[in-house]
Amino acid sequence: MAWEAEHFDLMVADLFGYHAVQVGLGGVDLLRNNRIPVRVRCDSGGSGDVRTLLAEPEFLPFEANSVDLLLLPHVLEFAALPHQVLREVERVLVPEGRVIVSGFNPLSLWGVRRFAQRRNKHYPWEGQYLSVRRLKDWLKLLSFDVHGAHFGCYAPPLGQDKWLARCRFMDRIGKRWWPVCGGVYVLQAVKRVHGMRLIQPKWRTRAVRAKSLSTVAQKGPRVVNGFRKIDEQ
Repeated sequence: MAWEAEHFDLMVADLFGYHAVQVGLGGVDLLRNNRIPVRVRCDSGGSGDVRTLLAEPEFLPFEANSVDLLLLPHVLEFAALPHQVLREVERVLVPEGRVIVSGFNPLSLWGVRRFAQRRNKHYPWEGQYLSVRRLKDWLKLLSFDVHGAHFGCYAPPLGQDKWLARCRFMDRIGKRWWPVCGGVYVLQAVKRVHGMRLIQPKWRTRAVRAKSLSTVAQKGPRVVNGFRKIDEQ
């Protein structure tokens, strides 16, 4: 959680707009380092925080094109309809709005642990882990421009502090030797709207028009070979 909170803080620090929403993990404020004026936490009911809006991620209670930044910390792998969650994200985000997703990586020691305990109904082993490649494909189908993912937590998910301390070296060398095998990942995507283009001033057209106006013959006398000549209509 500390690794994810640090990366969320870095990624949301320079994002601006009017409305930001965090869906899931309502008891943890992952928008704390963001300066958007209206920040809302939304959860399905497990946080117990009175400041959290109760709602299902598949049916977000926000108008279309109304949210500038949306966070999905560990929502997709535990949602009954992850495709519907992403469709809701695409609906509520404004054009050029951003979504930041975190999840457990199936191609990691955490994924191996989950596969070995796939019948375990306790968090976090009951989820359907999504690989970064698969998530990128889903987002691209919804016209999102996906940025690079950050991986972390390379040590195995052990429950005893003694064994965790012995495996801390894996977190130090993991980025270099097996960078895409971290236990968790965080990625960012931007909503693109096809057919939109920026309207810029037509400086070239204006220059041609000004040039054509300067060649118009002026009325009145003019000098030709030392003689004054009057233009006739």
